[in-house]
Amino acid sequence: MDNRFVLRNVKRISEEEIDLVIEYGKIYQITTAGHGQGQQIYDMSGTYISSGWIDLHVHAFPEFEPYGDQIDAIGVAQGVTTIVDAGSCGADRIADLITTSLSYKTNLFAFLNISQIGLKRVNELSNKDWINEKKVKEAVTTHRDKIVGLKARISKSVVGENGIEPLQVARQFSKETKLPLMVHIGSGPPAITDILPLLQEHDILTHYLNGKANNLFDEQGYPLPEVMDAIERGVHFDVGHGSASFSFPVAELGKKHDIPFQTISTDIYKNNRLHGPVYSLANVLSKFLYLGYSLEEIIDAVTVQAARWLNKPELGRMKVGDTANLTLFNVEDKAITLIDSEGNERQASKSIMPKGVVVNGEFLTCEVRT
Repeated sequence: MDNRFVLRNVKRISEEEIDLVIEYGKIYQITTAGHGQGQQIYDMSGTYISSGWIDLHVHAFPEFEPYGDQIDAIGVAQGVTTIVDAGSCGADRIADLITTSLSYKTNLFAFLNISQIGLKRVNELSNKDWINEKKVKEAVTTHRDKIVGLKARISKSVVGENGIEPLQVARQFSKETKLPLMVHIGSGPPAITDILPLLQEHDILTHYLNGKANNLFDEQGYPLPEVMDAIERGVHFDVGHGSASFSFPVAELGKKHDIPFQTISTDIYKNNRLHGPVYSLANVLSKFLYLGYSLEEIIDAVTVQAARWLNKPELGRMKVGDTANLTLFNVEDKAITLIDSEGNERQASKSIMPKGVVVNGEFLTCEVRT
């Protein structure tokens, strides 16, 4: 029992109160509230517990300014036990990202940017010489345990005069490596109507609620036919809030027309963490609470759904015998101003506030701005 601690009087999303007992880094017991036994007892009365939050879209390689941040600052400090770096690094630097991550507590996986230079420059797909098939394959082979997909940022400022061609190349790389794509959308060209037909089941469309002209809705506010086709094919819709990619008016259209998100993510890095509009995963989750989604839907998107996409179901459940990766949080009744990427404000009366994590069996408290 010396290596056992208890999270006492926590509650599931269903409001069921439980004690959760951790021993030697694993979930040892889930029992009736007040009955867990251990050397150290943490009374967490009134606090929700879920499997550890997973942020499927972050930028965690601080050497690449401005799109980078310290791993634990956007991970465990924010109630997030697992982050997925969304293409900060290509083949030239992916080993450095993975090696660096070993010094931090937050679990890290990564999408490999199909450009070998990654976000060393923000027009990384404008020069075809930076897209090297051999280097992509070598990186994937070497780091298969950490690389979960390939990243292609398909917007005008990134691809330059290359148009849709980098996505066609990415599609071929995906076929050869057997890894799905995460595709960033933004200002066109390429047009969204040219991008969507190239996406397949299990590919991720990120920034899908952006407010740019090249978005998923027509001028009357209805989803484009290509959007409905993509949903039917099983394309995975990810929020990827970011500094320029989440619009309340577009999100309200998405809710109105039942365009489903599978995962809610931040696209966080140091600047939009410190100065907004992202701040934290909790802040982004609070925006979806304001939009009228249930707490269960919201938490499911950063636990079960994200873990399912990663093909690591153990990260999305609380099951005896699993390594303990857990998030503790409250839903607080307080007035809060929420801001999207375009400066639109919404006044909310509730916010989600992380209180702590258990990451690979270690209990840590956290403080974060929502």
